[in-house]
Amino acid sequence: MQLSVSVQLMLIVVVGFACQWGAWRIKVPAILPLLLCGIALGPVLHFLYPQMIFGEMLMPSVSIAVAIVLFEGSMTLKFSEIRGLAKPVQRLVTVGALITWVILTLTTWWITDLSIELSLLFGALVTVTGPTVIVPLLRSVRPVASVARILRWEGIVIDPIGALLAVMAYELVLATRTEAALPGAIALFIYTTGFGALAGFITAHAMGQALKRHWLPEYLRAFMVLALVVGLFVLVNDVVKEAGLVAVTVCGITLTNLKGVDTTDILHFKENLTVLLISGLFIVLASQLQLEHLSQLGMTAVIILAVAQLIARPLSVMISTAGSALGWRERALLSWVAPRGIIAASVSALFAQRLAEQHIEGAELLVPLTFMMIIGTVLLQSITARPMARLLKVAEPEPTGVLVISASPVACAIASILQSNGFSVTLIDSNWGNIKAARMQGLNTFYGHPVSSYADHALNLVGIGRMFGLSQYHELNTVAAMRYRMEFGTQNIYTLTETVGTDEKMTTNDRYKGRFLFHDDMTYDLLAGPLARGAVLRQTNLTSEFGFDQYISQPSRIITPLFAIDPSHRLCIFTSENKFRPVAGWSVIGLVEDRKSSEGVAKGMSEPVMMGDIPLAPRIPTAPRAPIESRLPA
Repeated sequence: MQLSVSVQLMLIVVVGFACQWGAWRIKVPAILPLLLCGIALGPVLHFLYPQMIFGEMLMPSVSIAVAIVLFEGSMTLKFSEIRGLAKPVQRLVTVGALITWVILTLTTWWITDLSIELSLLFGALVTVTGPTVIVPLLRSVRPVASVARILRWEGIVIDPIGALLAVMAYELVLATRTEAALPGAIALFIYTTGFGALAGFITAHAMGQALKRHWLPEYLRAFMVLALVVGLFVLVNDVVKEAGLVAVTVCGITLTNLKGVDTTDILHFKENLTVLLISGLFIVLASQLQLEHLSQLGMTAVIILAVAQLIARPLSVMISTAGSALGWRERALLSWVAPRGIIAASVSALFAQRLAEQHIEGAELLVPLTFMMIIGTVLLQSITARPMARLLKVAEPEPTGVLVISASPVACAIASILQSNGFSVTLIDSNWGNIKAARMQGLNTFYGHPVSSYADHALNLVGIGRMFGLSQYHELNTVAAMRYRMEFGTQNIYTLTETVGTDEKMTTNDRYKGRFLFHDDMTYDLLAGPLARGAVLRQTNLTSEFGFDQYISQPSRIITPLFAIDPSHRLCIFTSENKFRPVAGWSVIGLVEDRKSSEGVAKGMSEPVMMGDIPLAPRIPTAPRAPIESRLPA
């Protein structure tokens, strides 16, 4: 059935969104449902005919989209991050990538009819993993922190590096086809890549000057960069064939490493644009696959996948991690997880079309072979990585950790007592003074805004299952609750009550704030005030002689209970909704008046109160408070 052009365009957009949303919900790389839906809509159901929709604009549009994707990926590569990476990551993206490239090139050349040049190009394409496939996989696998950190940074760093390798390999393929002598081919290769790199370097510095000197209003900054990237790609390609991808890759790397140039807003814009481009791009490219080419590969694709999974990756990991502190279990899991991603799919389709126009034999197999590798690695590792991590005993247990919004003294006090009980706690704050104070207390911190694009990529949520909004700025708690609602589930999002009042015109809708911590009237000030006046967070073990009733009935001692820990080491939070009552064998963490401090205040003493090693404020008399029974769940 042949659909109208408008209906086909609608399918691309709607199905692309559905794939992205579904992948986000079930925490799998979006590339897998995008490719499968593209194949279903194209060669299987014959609903999509991209050539009919776009006509002669199809490949130029794909080329520009790939250039933008490469530029966005290259902007994530900062030289400072490479220098600061651990040796295993540095080796994985250099020596490890080279080993994978060589092994897959030789394997492809040996068992297929592809030439050595095309085999080199294919080997370069499938060295790339990328954060868009790694991050969702890590969230479902939940490996130990060392493995998660290495895999995440490998994916970020190798994305543009692998793209540059693929572009260079492609230039080498063209060079060997246009020059009879090898020296001439090498000279053409150097000229093409050198011209592209120089053009990208100059353009990046021009962009940097425009951004640094504020020649443009804020709302045109990202638009200017997008326009120059597209212009750079097209013009460089017109001057020197196929140098455009080198130019945009070098441009992105240079721009993001220029001193004094803030590219945060530009990268955020490019990320949003890239999601849209990738969604449409993969569906369109996959719909053009031919089933006969897929079936023609047969066992060939399976053998290449097996070599990549069982030989190339383990060997590269073994050599790259030699002499490191990683144990054999961590190395084994690293050897298993390496899904291929966006750059491989998009660049292979572009190169295959260009090579077909050059009448290079075997170019038509490049795309199906690459797509089979992507689908195979993503599908296999999505299914097996979590059981493998459990078998190797390098999987984090159920996520019992807590992400705390803010590193204020209140947040530090709560984080300290939770951490002392073995719960993983990460404090996130954009105030460096708060972060510094928290680190002095030995707490795990993340310096940055909780809802920034940087946090999306760099914040390690492995082992984290709850969010506590403990900021004194209730708007930040609300925004964070909205951001992490689907990450942890609505039932695991907790925030403090606002201080604004009860007028519905002045307060945030309850469905955006999460569940209220401790009780419906608990504000930041009601926690910070007693702590500043000498109250402490104290843990009390309940027994058959001293139960929960005796605990809360202590006169002038308990301000409010906050948490309870049951015998199975499960953290329970006192809220108006949680219906539980601790019994013997449990321990209760509460905000408690320090008796000595109370006596000192009564005598007029005014020494500073210490939280850890940090002075907070002089003690002042404690204000009256409501009976504790009125603040407990019924």
